[in-house]
Amino acid sequence: MTLPETAPRPAATNPVLRVAPASPAAAAAYFGASLAFHADVSDVAAALADGGEDPGFVVVDSRSTASWDQGHVPGAVHLPTALIPEQAGRLLDRSVPVVTYCWGPGCNGATRAALALAELGFQVKEMLGGFEYWAREGFPYETWEGPARRDADPLTAPADDADCGC
Repeated sequence: MTLPETAPRPAATNPVLRVAPASPAAAAAYFGASLAFHADVSDVAAALADGGEDPGFVVVDSRSTASWDQGHVPGAVHLPTALIPEQAGRLLDRSVPVVTYCWGPGCNGATRAALALAELGFQVKEMLGGFEYWAREGFPYETWEGPARRDADPLTAPADDADCGC
């Protein structure tokens, strides 16, 4: 017997429900923790714009010098992941939270940098989307040649240029 198309698929054959959703309490704990560990590029950009000279955190670009020269968040500190153990204490203040980023969502360099900083006693968050989404959302950036900015990608930036409604 074939089930009508409108009938729900049994959970065992539904790839989304093959593993049951977490309980509401477990989901709240997980998503709350996720927000403690992550910030998105729009929130970082808004905080940097609103915070002026002191947004309450420092942004760290953990990529290579060639990538940094290609483009980076204005005001970011360049600290490649491999140099964190020897230079973080000199370049960063342990009392100021750090937001790390690398190239983009396909790279876990910002995660490795965040881990290295946390192991040294820094409060740290990872910027989701990295430099790729910073540029794709149309935020200004700096290159070795000077300031730059791309038009926002309509598939990644808020439709009304101010708020995606999240």
